[in-house]
Amino acid sequence: MRRLAGKSALITGAARGIGLEFARAFVREGARVAIADIDIARARAAAAELGEAAIAIEIDVAQQDSIEHAITETTALLGGIDILINNAAIFTAAPIAEISRADFDRVFAINVSGVLFTLQATARHMIERGQGGKIINMASQAGRRGEALVAVYCASKAAVISLTQSAGLDLIKHGINVNAIAPGVVDGEHWDGVDAFFARYEDKVTGQKKKEVGAAVPYGRMGRASDLTGMAVFLASDEANYVVAQTFGVDGGNWMS
Repeated sequence: MRRLAGKSALITGAARGIGLEFARAFVREGARVAIADIDIARARAAAAELGEAAIAIEIDVAQQDSIEHAITETTALLGGIDILINNAAIFTAAPIAEISRADFDRVFAINVSGVLFTLQATARHMIERGQGGKIINMASQAGRRGEALVAVYCASKAAVISLTQSAGLDLIKHGINVNAIAPGVVDGEHWDGVDAFFARYEDKVTGQKKKEVGAAVPYGRMGRASDLTGMAVFLASDEANYVVAQTFGVDGGNWMS
């Protein structure tokens, strides 16, 4: 039996990378999926790849009206939302002395406010619907510790872990489980961008930082988006009904909580 049969999921930032891999896994497990992304053209292409079980939804998680519209449209097209994955996020890096207020505000608008207010809008729908639900926030190993060049991103992901705890404790009375996944270093488009930041600030050649962090993972390599899908499916399923306000590291042993 497929573990998410009959469920409907909204996944933000799902037009590529980890979010798209989640969508693929959820469809395999029987869910219908709304691929929500600011890049609607790429979201439509991703939905076309997945077939009739997927739809494309435009969302800018930094804008409240966009969040509300995405929830309304997803509900209308899928009949409700049983699962939310708050995956949309951006990365930045700079020495403390060079952090700009504009960069800080942009990262927190997406990585923190975007998570909170997408969670809030979805939770309101779930409460009104009266069938409970599952909400999964994407944190990071960066939220477990500070890093010299990554203060803003680390702080944003630490906030996601804290929000997961608070929301999880508040919403479980409505049958809504809120938990988080904290990946380690995951290969793909995202880490290509991260590598570019380190090449700039640590005077490394392109690709050097990526090789270094991959070699440092106890498992022996960087993660892949597919390494995260098992945890996501578990947290979205009925098997996780008694799991509340937790953040799970899926990082090849990079961080031990």
